[in-house]
Amino acid sequence: MRLGAEVVIATTNAGKLKEFEKMFREKGIAVKSLLDYPEIPDIVEDGDTFAANALIKARAVARRLGVPAVADDSGLCVDRLNGAPGVYSARYAGEPKDDAANNRKLVGELDKLEPLPRPDDAAHPKALSPARFVSAIALVDADGTPLAEVEGTCEGVIIREPRGSGGFGYDPLFYVPQLGRTLAELTLEEKNALSHRGQAIRKLWDFLT
Repeated sequence: MRLGAEVVIATTNAGKLKEFEKMFREKGIAVKSLLDYPEIPDIVEDGDTFAANALIKARAVARRLGVPAVADDSGLCVDRLNGAPGVYSARYAGEPKDDAANNRKLVGELDKLEPLPRPDDAAHPKALSPARFVSAIALVDADGTPLAEVEGTCEGVIIREPRGSGGFGYDPLFYVPQLGRTLAELTLEEKNALSHRGQAIRKLWDFLT
């Protein structure tokens, strides 16, 4: 299958959309999102995995609009919190979605634990826990038939003090040891080159080509 000149991404997340737009534009594909279709109601994401939620969102949009759709479900999995917040990342601190509140809750939960012993925290002096971002992307046909399901991950550690003004969500707390910076301190090009979502999108291109 080949995508057309335009594709619908099943998201209202402006930060996520910006990353999709950048990478899809490089392939000559324009992007629309749920922000272009305000008549589509909120989609209930009740799956228990990132992959399940991505498929739910892609199917809902494809069936509503009658066009192929792409959806990403992604989040943060923190080792010392047994994988939390996971699929609840966007609403970790409750409704409405609030990145700052989510970050405060994350640090608060980790501060309840014993400090990491060295050398586990050698990657950063204020490391609270190893963690990873996960992105699952689903591509479905116009009738909701799954065409591709791919996943990408990005490894790092959670730090106590946020750094950087770029990105969104937990990016200011997600420190990448090999770069010595948080995801929020990277340019969009740098982030897409290594992020969970960037990896998943490149896997999608591999499938399409």
